[in-house]
Amino acid sequence: MADDEYRYATGFGNEFASEAVDGALPAGLNSPQQAPLGLYAEQISGTAFTQPRAVSRRTWVYRILPSAKHAAFTRIDNKHLKSTPFDEIEPDPNRLRWDPLPLPVQDDPRDFIDGLYTVAGNGDVRTRSGMAVHLYAANRDMRDRYFVDADGELLFVPELGAVILHTELGPLRVSPGEIAVIPRGIRFRVELPDTGGARGYLCENFGAAFTLPERGPIGANGLANERDFRTPHASYEERSHTVSVVQKFGGNLWAADYDHSPLDVVAWHGNYAPYKYDTANYMVLGTVSFDHPDPSIYTVLTSPSDTPGLANADFVIFAPRWLVGEDTFRPPWFHRNVMSEFMGLVRGVYDAKAEGFAPGGASLHNTFASHGPDAQTYAQASTAALKPQKLDGTLAFMFESRWMIVPTRQAMEARHRQKDYDAVWSGLSRNFR
Repeated sequence: MADDEYRYATGFGNEFASEAVDGALPAGLNSPQQAPLGLYAEQISGTAFTQPRAVSRRTWVYRILPSAKHAAFTRIDNKHLKSTPFDEIEPDPNRLRWDPLPLPVQDDPRDFIDGLYTVAGNGDVRTRSGMAVHLYAANRDMRDRYFVDADGELLFVPELGAVILHTELGPLRVSPGEIAVIPRGIRFRVELPDTGGARGYLCENFGAAFTLPERGPIGANGLANERDFRTPHASYEERSHTVSVVQKFGGNLWAADYDHSPLDVVAWHGNYAPYKYDTANYMVLGTVSFDHPDPSIYTVLTSPSDTPGLANADFVIFAPRWLVGEDTFRPPWFHRNVMSEFMGLVRGVYDAKAEGFAPGGASLHNTFASHGPDAQTYAQASTAALKPQKLDGTLAFMFESRWMIVPTRQAMEARHRQKDYDAVWSGLSRNFR
C-alpha cells in the first residue's frame, strides 16, 4: 500500500531471518552459551515440538531482556470483550444484521483493547476449538500498553483507518483492503496513524492456525498466492520505564507491569511470525460459462479441523471481479448452509444486498438459516441484460465456521442492531405461472 514505510520479507509460512542490528543473530546454532551483543535467546513455540514438519511453527528471538522478567498478572475488567462459552443467550436461528459500531467520542478516548466489542462466537478456548468475532473501534494509540492473546490468533480486517501493529518481530502497517494475522502468544501494541481513529473486524481463531487452502484441480497458481504475503523486519523498542502488558487468557483479561518493553527483540529467525496481505492481490477465479460458483472459491485463509474440507474457520472475500455467466442469476443464490456465516463490508456495496448493509456493518446467518439476495437485488438481477459486468469498488468478506455462531447478549440488545432485517425479503412475490 502507498505510504507504508516499513520493510517486509515475502512468502507464506517461510523460514525467515531478520536483524535490526548486524551481527545479532548467532551463526550455526540457536542457543549459544552467550548470545551475540549481550542478548538473551528465547524460543517461541507455536505448535507442539513433535508435530509434523509441514505444520511445525517456531521462532527463535534474541532480545534485550527475557520475556519471563515481569511481575504477576492480575485480573482486570473485560469491558465489552467476551469469550467462550458463548452461552449468555439461547442460540438464535434468526437472521441478524447490525449497523456499524459507533466510534468513540473525543472525551471518551479508547485504545484498541478498550475498543474491543464481541459480537458472537463458538467453541472452547480451553480445548482450542472454534472462533470468536469481535469488532474494534479506537481513537487513541497504545503507548505504554501492550496486548497478547494466549487463547487464539487474531485476524485483523480494517474497515476505517489504518492500524500499525508493532509486534515482537517487527511492525506491520495495515490499511483498509489489507488484512493481518498475529499468531497466538505474540505481543503487540496498536498505533493509529489516521487522526479520525480506526474501526474494523477481528476474527479470534482458537483452532488450528490459518493456512492457505488447497487448490485441488485449480493447480499451482491462483487465489491467494504465497509471494504476496508480507512478514515484518526486526525492529526493537528499548524502554526503561514501567509499561503494562494485557493478556487474554482463558477468556479473561489479565495485566502485569513490565520494567521494559516486551517488543525488545533485536533479531529473530523462524516461521512463527505475524504477516499481512493486500486483498487487491487476490487472483479471483470464477465461472466463464454459466452458474454462480460456491463462495469457497473465494477463500483466502482456512483454519482446518479434524474433518478434511470442514473448516474450524474460513476467511472468504468478495473482491472486485468480472461477472460473465450466461443465462445466470449472477448475485449469490438463495441458500441454506450447514456452515455458519458472519459477513462484513469494508467498502462499496455487497452484490447480494442493495440497501441496509453499510461498510462497518455486519450480518450473521447461522447454520441452515435461509438467506440470499434481498427483494430489490433479485428484481434487478433476474431481469438485467447479461452482458459482461465488472463488479468494482467493493470488498465484502465472510468469517465462516463449521459450528453455529452464538451472539452475545450485548450484540443482540445493541442499539445498532437492525430489528427489521427480515423485511428485506418481504417484497419477494409469487411469480409461478
